[in-house]
Amino acid sequence: MVRDNLGPIVAALAVAIVLLLLLAIVEARRIGRLKARLEALTRGSDERSLEAILEAHLTRVHEVVRELDEVEARTAVLERDLRSTFSRVGLVRFNPFEDTGGNQSFALALLDGMGNGFVVSSLHARNLTRVYAKAVAGGTSEAALSAEESEALRIALQPAAAPPGSPPVRSAG
Repeated sequence: MVRDNLGPIVAALAVAIVLLLLLAIVEARRIGRLKARLEALTRGSDERSLEAILEAHLTRVHEVVRELDEVEARTAVLERDLRSTFSRVGLVRFNPFEDTGGNQSFALALLDGMGNGFVVSSLHARNLTRVYAKAVAGGTSEAALSAEESEALRIALQPAAAPPGSPPVRSAG
C-alpha cells in the first residue's frame, strides 16, 4: 500500500516540509525582533536578564521616591521659615529740604509675609542726616507715618509684580 501511494505521500511530506520551513522562518524572524527589543531594553545595563534590569529600575524608583519625600519635607520647612523673613520691600526716595538736591532722603519699608516689620526713614540735609525707624505689625504702623513712609508701606504691602530682587521704587519731588 505504501508503494502504491508513494508519490502522493512524498508530495504531502514535501508540502509539510515546505510549510514547516516557512513556519520556522516566520518564527525565527519573530524571535529576532524579540531579541532586538530585549537588547534595546537592556542597553546601557551591565545586567543581562530582563528580571535583573527591572529589579534595578524598581530599586532606583524607590530611591527617587525616598529622595522626593526628603525634598518635600525640606520644602515644607523652608516655606514655614520664609513666612517670617523680609519678603516685602517698599522704597520711596524724596527731597524733604529746599537747600539740598537729588532725592537723597528715603523711606524704606521691610515686611514679612504677614505684614510685620518696620519702616526706616533717612532725612538727608546738607550738614546732617537723620534716621528714624517705626515698627509695623499686621501692615499697620504703631506710630504716625509721613506721606513718604506711608507710600513705602503701601508699596511693600502690594502683591509682588516685579521680578524677585527688584523692589518697586518711586521718586517724589
